[in-house]
Amino acid sequence: MKFNVKEKVKEHYEEIAQHVSSGSSCCCGSKSSCCVDSSSPLFLYTQENLSDIPKEALSASLGCANPLSFAELKSGEIVLDLGSGGGIDVFIAAKYVGPSGKVYGLDMTDEMLTLAKKNQAKMGVQNVEFIKGYIEEIPLPDRSIDVILSNCVINLSEDKEKSLSEAFRVLKNGGRLTIADIVVLKKIPEALRSQAELWAGCIAGALSIDEYQNILRSVGFVDVSIEPVYFYTKDIISSILSSHPDSTKKIANINLDLDLLDGAFAGAQIKGRKEI
Repeated sequence: MKFNVKEKVKEHYEEIAQHVSSGSSCCCGSKSSCCVDSSSPLFLYTQENLSDIPKEALSASLGCANPLSFAELKSGEIVLDLGSGGGIDVFIAAKYVGPSGKVYGLDMTDEMLTLAKKNQAKMGVQNVEFIKGYIEEIPLPDRSIDVILSNCVINLSEDKEKSLSEAFRVLKNGGRLTIADIVVLKKIPEALRSQAELWAGCIAGALSIDEYQNILRSVGFVDVSIEPVYFYTKDIISSILSSHPDSTKKIANINLDLDLLDGAFAGAQIKGRKEI
């Protein structure tokens, strides 16, 4: 690729964190990522889950589904959220694991970590720790985590096998991977792969279900399952594109028909387990 994916993604999320910290109520200016309505994955969360979450955490939420809905977290468990952003999934998970458990939030962006820590202070949550690092190089010991969460983050990595291998490494024997991520459901134009804005929006880096399952199994996960739950329509994809000033012009330059993308992507519930 002609651009540095990690740097583009980092710049994108730095900008979002700065935007939210400045007091904006919706981080992207589009309903696709941060506004709680039927066009946003946030509607997949219960109001009980979201009731005490700071609006800054909600506004910085850029997920594609709700990993907490199938994680089955238990009191006392140690949880790691990969790409924790403003902290929404970390704070919800903290309720489930209780004071005897702990939730780590891992993010590579200083601005997001600062925002998440401010949100933590507002909530007074004690069983949470935000740490800086890359999902390809998780700064935690082997076999130290019971459950790994993630919400539309693995797609942002150019080396998905390394990211998932690291997730496997830090899981305890018997530990669970319960993540939400984008999957591609049908063949898409290769021109998409060259759009940095779409990488930052989690779309162009998407794998097919078969590709995803193969990587998960190759790094050691068993009982792998992938279930699409939130489908990206043409309108939602257009909304993602519109959040980037230069993307409309670039899309026009390659004559990309967005009708080809209608229903091509979905937010999926992805599960795997590390054998005991």
